[in-house]
Amino acid sequence: MRPIIVLLPALAVLAACSSNAPAPTAAPGKVAVAASDTECRVAASEVAAGTTTFAITNGGTKVTEFYVYAPGDRVMAEVENIVPGLTRELIAELPAGTYETACKPGMAGKGIRNALKVTGEHQPLNADAKLAQATRSYQRYVKSQTDTLLVKTQEFVDAVKAGDLAKAKELYPISRTYWERIEPVAEIFGDLDPAIDGREADLAEGEEWTGFHRIEKDLWIHQDVSDSGPMADKLIADVRTIVAKANATELTPLNLANGAKELLDEVATGKITGEEDIWSHTDLWDFDANLEGSKAAVQALRPVLEERAPDLVKTLDEKFAAAEQALAAHQKGDGWRLHDELSEAELKKLSDAINALGEPISQIAPIVAK
Repeated sequence: MRPIIVLLPALAVLAACSSNAPAPTAAPGKVAVAASDTECRVAASEVAAGTTTFAITNGGTKVTEFYVYAPGDRVMAEVENIVPGLTRELIAELPAGTYETACKPGMAGKGIRNALKVTGEHQPLNADAKLAQATRSYQRYVKSQTDTLLVKTQEFVDAVKAGDLAKAKELYPISRTYWERIEPVAEIFGDLDPAIDGREADLAEGEEWTGFHRIEKDLWIHQDVSDSGPMADKLIADVRTIVAKANATELTPLNLANGAKELLDEVATGKITGEEDIWSHTDLWDFDANLEGSKAAVQALRPVLEERAPDLVKTLDEKFAAAEQALAAHQKGDGWRLHDELSEAELKKLSDAINALGEPISQIAPIVAK
């Protein structure tokens, strides 16, 4: 059993706080975060090393995100798609050091940031032999996916540069499959994720748009990739960089637990709505990849979960099987039906299956952090 983390009082008034607004509150042992369209009020500016639970309440009108950044904007933990009126929790494992927290109203830009100091010593979660084995197992999975991501992205880039529209369209969803399975790992490295996978609708003012979705628009809307060569070259260069970083970084058990939930959130908020691949409508390829990636993270943690929460494992198996069965109804040849071919009733059935799976997956991080 890990020691209870004692949250230390704030040392200074945070820059983003409003002096006349009520202080954010949360259950004992948790750091409350009051997010709005203009503020990110964090109840503590200093915490003890180890695991800290942030309880983020969105009191604004825009969907928001919450991040904990290490120097260089390395993402230590994140939770996305916090809709107005919702409170979501995020458990982060933080060794001693200086960090920043950030709320991102509208899920764009650098966010509203506050300093966070972490002091003292702690025993890493990976000191547990089974948790260490889980992270090693998952890192092998990441390596297998990044190896193929490089190959398939290069094939896609070659087709774009050759002006072969049909081949490039065929390879677009296939190459993205390997990206989508491991996206929570890729998101650790700051601006590389949006450079590779950013959507036009999510661009901040003045931000350059690059990556898969920029080329997707050239392929399906412009039907012309004669000027897309430099963009394709940047895509493969960015993918090479993030692959090298992903395979060099040391993951934590909470990366797996939080990542499994993040992948389902991606499905629920992007793939189901058709907002992810808005021009190609190849969202179900991403849906399948997110589901597979989430399952891989959970399976890596399975020995720990079987020991600490065997009933949860049974529930997870049932809900994964139900989600996979719901998706399998839309297989088409070696791929999937296009998003705009699905009825509202079919999309709702998929959404219900993902939401039913998301609830038990949200229980994994607290179990891992014990």
